[in-house]
Amino acid sequence: MAIEGQRMDTLRALCDTVVPAIEHLPDAHGHWARSASSYGVPEGVAQTLAALPPDQLEGVGMLLDVLAMQGFAAATQASREQLLRNVALGSPEAGAGIAALGGLTLLLHYGAPDPATGQNPVWPVLGYPGPVSAPPQEPKTITPLAIDGDTTLEADVVVVGSGAGGSVIAAELAGRGASVLVVEAGGYFNEADFNQYELWAWQNLYWRGGPTPSADRNVTLQAGSCLGGGTVINWTNSIRTKEWVRQEWARAHGLSDVADDFDRHLDAVCTRLSVGSDCCDLNRPHQAMKRGAQALGWSFVVTNRNTDPSTYEPATAGYMGFGDQSGSKQSALRTFLPDAVGAGAQVVVGQFVERVLVDGGRAAGIVARSPITGAQLTVHVPHVVLAAGALETPGVLLRSGIGGPAVGRYFRLHPCTAISGSYAEDMEAWWGAPHVGLVDEFAPLDDGYGFLIEGVHYTTGLAASAVPWRDAHQHKEAIEDFRYSSTLIGLLRDRGDGNGHVALDASGLAQPFYSLSDPADQAMTRRALEAQIRIHAAAGAHQISALSDTMPVWHRGEDLERFIAAVQRVPLRAGGMRLFSAHQMGTARMGLDPATSVASPTGELHDTPGVWIGDTSAFPTPSGTNPMITVMALAHRTAEQLAAAAGASRTAALQEA
Repeated sequence: MAIEGQRMDTLRALCDTVVPAIEHLPDAHGHWARSASSYGVPEGVAQTLAALPPDQLEGVGMLLDVLAMQGFAAATQASREQLLRNVALGSPEAGAGIAALGGLTLLLHYGAPDPATGQNPVWPVLGYPGPVSAPPQEPKTITPLAIDGDTTLEADVVVVGSGAGGSVIAAELAGRGASVLVVEAGGYFNEADFNQYELWAWQNLYWRGGPTPSADRNVTLQAGSCLGGGTVINWTNSIRTKEWVRQEWARAHGLSDVADDFDRHLDAVCTRLSVGSDCCDLNRPHQAMKRGAQALGWSFVVTNRNTDPSTYEPATAGYMGFGDQSGSKQSALRTFLPDAVGAGAQVVVGQFVERVLVDGGRAAGIVARSPITGAQLTVHVPHVVLAAGALETPGVLLRSGIGGPAVGRYFRLHPCTAISGSYAEDMEAWWGAPHVGLVDEFAPLDDGYGFLIEGVHYTTGLAASAVPWRDAHQHKEAIEDFRYSSTLIGLLRDRGDGNGHVALDASGLAQPFYSLSDPADQAMTRRALEAQIRIHAAAGAHQISALSDTMPVWHRGEDLERFIAAVQRVPLRAGGMRLFSAHQMGTARMGLDPATSVASPTGELHDTPGVWIGDTSAFPTPSGTNPMITVMALAHRTAEQLAAAAGASRTAALQEA
C-alpha cells in the first residue's frame, strides 16, 4: 500500500503547512523561503508511512481523508493551521496522528541530507557543520555467526542482548571457560559505518528506529538496538553508584553485599572502560551551565567519561550519539564484547528473541527469529541471561509466561524535562562531548530521590521536531534562534507509584506505559524546572523557553518568578511538558519478595531457575545517575553468582553420575 491520489495531495499540503514558504527578510540562507515540498519532504514522509502495518497506514489515510473533506489542500495557510488545531481538539487519536505527521515532516526537513551533497540546505541556519570527518577504514573485529535458515545451537549460556549488562556477563563467563552465545536483535556496526548522520543513526542504532513515544504518549524514549547496545550511542557519563542507592538496595531489597562489597565490581568495569577525566572539554553550553551554577553558589562537577585519550577529538565528540567515529569511546564494542569473543564466545546479530524455553520448571534455551528472513534460531542451554534492556526483557518474559506477577512492573525512567536559554553568541554546541559537566546540588534531596542537571546531545531533525509547533512562523523563528541556544535537562530519580509498566500488544510486542503522577515526583520535577531556569538566568541568557506544547517564554527584564510559576503550572504529561528518557529501568527487578520482584537478589528468577536478569530491568529502584557504570557493575556481580550456581549444578550432576 502507498499514499496516493487525493491522500498524497493532502499529505503534501499538510507538510507544507508545517514548513511553508514564508516571505521574510532578511533570509540569508533561504530558510524562510524553503517549504517542505521544495526539499522533497512529502515524498519522504510517504515513503516512511509505506513501511507501516496495513491497519496503521489505513488509519493515516483516513485522517488525510478527514482533512480533504474540509478542503484542506485548497485552504490558506492560516486556515490550514486552524483546521489542524480543530481536528486535533476534536479527537485525541487524530491529534496524535497530526502530531506524528508534523514531527516526521520536521525531522526530515531539518535532518535529512541531500544525497548529492551530503548536506541539508537548512543546516547553515542552525549553525550545524554537518559531518566533520569521514568514517575510517576500520575492520570489524567480531565475526557473527551466519544464520541462513532454521538453525539449532547449543551452549552453556545464552546472553540475550549485547549492551552494557550483557557484554559484561558474556565476557566474564567466557573468561571462566563457559561456552557462551550472545544473541543481539540489532545489527553490527563499527567506526567504519558511523557517518555522523543523525537519520542513519536513528534507523540503524536505536530501538524502533529512533525516539519513540510511550504507548500513552507521555514520554519519548531512546534506547540502543545494535551490537553493543546503549554503550554505542550513549553520551559517556561514567558515574559510580551513589552510596544512598547502594544502602537502599541492600536494606530494602535484599542485595546485602551491594552495601559493602560493590566497589570491587565498580572498580573492575571502570578500569576496563578507561574511565577518567582526561577528555572533558567544556563546550559553550557547559561553560554557561558552570557560570550559572557558580553564580548561584551551586555545585558544578566535571564527570568522568569512558574514553581513550589517544584517539579523542573534541570536534567529533559531539556526534557520539550517532556512533563514535574516532574510536575513543570505550563502548562494549571495544571492550567487553572483544573480551568475550577472544575467550571463545560466539555472537549472532539480527535475531529477535521471542521466548525462553522451559523444561521441568527450569531454563532450557531460547527461540529467536530474524525479522527480515523469518529464519528461526533455537538455542539449547541450561542458563539464559536476559539483557535485552528494560523495554524488551519484560517482553521476552511475558511471551514466555515466566517471571511472576511483577514482570513489566516498577518501570522507571529518570524522566527528563528540558529548558533552553538563548545567548548572545553562537553556542557551537556541536563541538565537544554532550555530557561533561553536571549540577549535582539537588541529587541528595528527599532521601536521594532528587535530580541532576545535565547537558544534551545536539541534533538537527530531532531538535526541530521537538521544538513545539504552534504555527509555522513561530517555529521557523525558533529554528533561526537555535544556534544561539543551550539546553539543560533535569533528570529525576523517580519514585513512581506503580503506574509505569511494560505490557504486550495484540501482536506480542512490548509496549511501555508511563505517567509522571506520583505527587513527590511531580513536586521534584517542578523544582528541577525552577533550577534549570535559574541557571540560565544567572548565566546571562536573554531568553528562556520551556520544552512544552504551551512553550512559555521569558525575556530578560520580565518577571522571572512569574515565569517560573507559569512553567511549573504546565501539566507533566502529553499535551503539556515534553518528557523524555534515555534510562529505562526496573521491569524485571531483583528483590526478596516474588510478589514485587522478578528475580532474587542474585539475579536468578524466583520461579524459573536458570533464567537470569542482566540489564537495567534488574534495578530494584532507579540508579539516580546515568546507569551504565551501575548496570555493568551489577552484571559483573551477577556473572559471579551465575558462575557459582553453574559450578554447583555441574558438581551435583557429576556426583549423581
